[in-house]
Amino acid sequence: MGVITDYLPLWGETLLGTIVLFFGGGALALVLGTLVGAMRVSPVPIARGIGILYVNTIRNTPLTLVFFAFAFALPPLLGLRLTSGVSLTLAISALGIYTATYVAETIRSGINTVPVGQAEAARALGLTFGQVMTLVVLPQAFRSVIPPMMSVFIALLKNTTVAAGFSVVNLGSIRANMSEDGENQFIVLLWVMAIFVALVLLLSWAQRALENRWKVAR
Repeated sequence: MGVITDYLPLWGETLLGTIVLFFGGGALALVLGTLVGAMRVSPVPIARGIGILYVNTIRNTPLTLVFFAFAFALPPLLGLRLTSGVSLTLAISALGIYTATYVAETIRSGINTVPVGQAEAARALGLTFGQVMTLVVLPQAFRSVIPPMMSVFIALLKNTTVAAGFSVVNLGSIRANMSEDGENQFIVLLWVMAIFVALVLLLSWAQRALENRWKVAR
């Protein structure tokens, strides 16, 4: 327990970093992924093409390579100086843009579960494509994809550790910090694993709660 009690401020800082990365990247992924998912089923060929290109390009690129692009290629282009705040913002962007591809495919699978007749009836009433998606299709699609969507966010939570290799403080970086003080790295990693298990269990509980709530709403 000394590994925890003797370094509480450090554990708190790294846990906060992981939570910020998770919620920041998750919010960006959810918004961008929903937009791209809608583009994937759009009747406009250009929108569909952009959605397909984005998903196939980013999803098939290793996350570490995406981080390299944001950490070393993007800052010189934008004239950015890599402070801790800038590094955190770039890490959130990398996580969000990468995870958005999986969110988009999950949303697209949910959209395909909505009966086509509902969209056709909405269009017959004069609703535009955007109104059909936001008012009719997407609310039902989100309900049907809660389990796979939560799996995407669990993967996002674990992917936050990649940011440790790019000087962003999170649970993935605590081992290197504590090893400098001579702490047993194996024990530190066991505690990090335990914290991640607890966070995943919390997300699983949220998944069950949402499923039960929306099942009643139906």
